[in-house]
Amino acid sequence: MRFAGKNALVTGASRGIGRATALALARDGANVAINFRSHPAEAEEVKREIEKLGRKALAMQCDVADQAAVEAMVTRTASEFGSVDLFVSNAAYSDRQLMIEADMAGFRRTIDVTMWGAFHGLRATAQQMVKQGRGGSIVIVSSPHAVLAIPTAMAYNMAKAAIDHMARTAAIELVSHRIRVNIVHPGWIDTPGERKFFSEEQIAIGAKKLPWGRLGKPEEIANGVCFVLSDEAEYMTGSTFSMEGGVSLPWWSNRGSGEM
Repeated sequence: MRFAGKNALVTGASRGIGRATALALARDGANVAINFRSHPAEAEEVKREIEKLGRKALAMQCDVADQAAVEAMVTRTASEFGSVDLFVSNAAYSDRQLMIEADMAGFRRTIDVTMWGAFHGLRATAQQMVKQGRGGSIVIVSSPHAVLAIPTAMAYNMAKAAIDHMARTAAIELVSHRIRVNIVHPGWIDTPGERKFFSEEQIAIGAKKLPWGRLGKPEEIANGVCFVLSDEAEYMTGSTFSMEGGVSLPWWSNRGSGEM
C-alpha cells in the first residue's frame, strides 16, 4: 500500500494507460480523481472499480486544453479529497498527416491538448502542492516521439519534445518544495487510441516487427508510473523512465542477431 493516505489526479483516465494507472494507484491505496473528456461511461466504470477497492473516487469531465477548467478540477480534487499528492499527466491527442498536407485545426488541437494540457495540469497541481507544503510527486506521460522524428506526427512529436523539457524545468524549479517531477516514455502500447490510426491487422503485423515482438500493455506502463511516483523512487527527479520495448534502439539493423 505505497500510496495509503495519498490523493491522486490522473488525466485521460477513462481508457488505456490512464485507466490502468488510476486502478493501479487505487490498488496501492490512493484515492483517485479520474479526468476524462469524451468517454463518460468508461470513466464511471473506472470510478466504480476504484470504489470497490475501498477508495474514494471522482470522475470529472474536463478538456485539459482549457486552463480555467483544469484549475477548477484541481481545486475540486483538493477540496473533496483534502489534498493533491500525486499527479499523472496522461491526456493527449494526435492527428496523423504529413506536415505539408496537415489540417491546421487538427495540428493545433494536438499541440493544445498534448503540450498545453500537460502544462496546465502540471502548473495547477504544483501550485496546490506548494500551498500544501508537504511535497508531492508528478509524472508526465510523454513518448519516444519526443526524440524520434516519426513521419506524419510532427505536431505530436513537437508537443512531446516540449513537455519533456517542461518537466525537467519544473523539476529544478520545484525541487526546493520537495516536489518530484519525472517523465515516463511508453512505447507502442495496446490501447483503444491506437485504433484511430491502425487496423487490427496492421497492429498485429507491426507488433511482430517490434524489438520485443509485441505491443506493450497499459498495465505494464501503469506499474512503471506507480514506481516513479512512489517513495521507492524518492531520489529520482527530472528523469526519464523509458518503457518502450527497445523501440529507441537501432532495431532495424538486426545486428544483435548477427544479421545485417
